Amino acid sequence: MSELRQVPVDGTPKVLLSPREFQAGAARLAAGTGPFAIDTERASSYRFDDRAFLVQVRREGAGTFLFAPEHHRDELHAALAPVLNGQEWVVHAAPSDLPSLAWLGLYPGMLFDTELAARFAGFAHPNLAAMVLELFDVELEKGYGDSDWSETPIPRKWRNYAALDVELLNELAVTLRDILAEQDKLDWAYEEFERIVEDHARITGPEPRSWRALKGVSSLRSREQLVVARELWQRRESIARSQDIAPNRVLSHRVLVEIARRVPRSPHEINQVKGFPRRRGGATLRWFDAVETALASPRQQWPKALRSPHPVPSKSVFNRDFPELWQLYTEIRGDFEDLGEELGMSYELILKPSLVRTVVWAACGPEGGVAGEIAADADIPDFLRSQGAREWQVELSTPLLRRGLAR
Repeated sequence: MSELRQVPVDGTPKVLLSPREFQAGAARLAAGTGPFAIDTERASSYRFDDRAFLVQVRREGAGTFLFAPEHHRDELHAALAPVLNGQEWVVHAAPSDLPSLAWLGLYPGMLFDTELAARFAGFAHPNLAAMVLELFDVELEKGYGDSDWSETPIPRKWRNYAALDVELLNELAVTLRDILAEQDKLDWAYEEFERIVEDHARITGPEPRSWRALKGVSSLRSREQLVVARELWQRRESIARSQDIAPNRVLSHRVLVEIARRVPRSPHEINQVKGFPRRRGGATLRWFDAVETALASPRQQWPKALRSPHPVPSKSVFNRDFPELWQLYTEIRGDFEDLGEELGMSYELILKPSLVRTVVWAACGPEGGVAGEIAADADIPDFLRSQGAREWQVELSTPLLRRGLAR
């Protein structure tokens, strides 16, 4: 029978809030041994950005420490950077945590991503709770991952949850390392980990935000719709930033795009948009004013729909307009599926289906994008590298692609 662990074995850690506490915690971590197990808790559903409000660090011989960066981010960097930077970290699903750690000036030297390692090893459910239960017969406390971690003070149950996220992380890494070594996949995994480290080494702060990235904006076609979307987004961004609140809580993405799609001509029309917060004080006048401001702006400054070239047609266009190439792609993808089954891992780890389509288009596409960049079998490895494939992927994929393209 599994053990339900609701409280860390060392007890519930306190939250370290002050620069003095940061320095004391860092000193104890520096005195420990082995890799650092690290996790973060963020509040992007509640706050303007995805910054960390809690950083959990555990190390053998030191224990688990919970650092709260808010209001003292520079001081936390000063305390932890000399201890953590350039060292070996163990993180579960590292790409979700490393950006917020990079904003604090914290960067790994080496990385072991237990979530990615579990996928390489062929586990069907690579989330942390499932892995710990399957390998250690320990059931972790659940239910607080989507909480508002900017809340203070952090409740005791939340602190237990946060500490448990790193309590068995180093042990999990050791076990998965052994499994991958037995499967002859450890070198492949480390290539992936190295790429993740490299990708995040250049991050120093949040990426610039753009209204063009708003989900659904690409469906807008007229310049009138686009100028309204841009103005709504800018107004929402300003309010959200000033109040440090998630933009979606000011005006939902879906409602914003729908207002732009309709281009309402009166307050009554904007109130008819499904989901519009018309009962929120001042909402109708505020957002209708944004629509009017957009439409009153100089027409020559209105944005145009982007028609940026893509390396290959979209899946629907590919399938509809190039059926023979699509059939070739599906046959090659089937070869990757067979190899994935043979290796006991998802075929998508070997090569993303989108990259397989790109190769087919580069070798056989009639025109546009990357068509023609693969003129002979010898071009395939370098083309894969140019698209970001790692060496282990190039080695496994090239024979399948050569055979498949020769059909």
